[in-house]
Amino acid sequence: SADRPRICATKSNSNIFVQIVNDSEGKTLFSVQTFGKNAVGSKSNAESAKILGTEVAKKLSENNIKNAVFDRNGKKYTGVIATLADSIREGGIQI
Repeated sequence: SADRPRICATKSNSNIFVQIVNDSEGKTLFSVQTFGKNAVGSKSNAESAKILGTEVAKKLSENNIKNAVFDRNGKKYTGVIATLADSIREGGIQI
């Protein structure tokens, strides 16, 4: 919903892509990734995941969103995915 969007994290061998989705309206609120014009971080590693998580938490706070649902997109909750989620939590977002 609008007050509790879904954080959809996708990880490949070379990049990490995070979308914040409002499923009730079917809209992506914003996205943060390690590639493209507005890239944050550089690779698919724990350091970049920490930077991405901080950026996601900052943008969620700017939109007055304090709660979200974390969707690991079929990946195991270890390594880069766990670091990403922990970094979002450290930014003050309740997952």
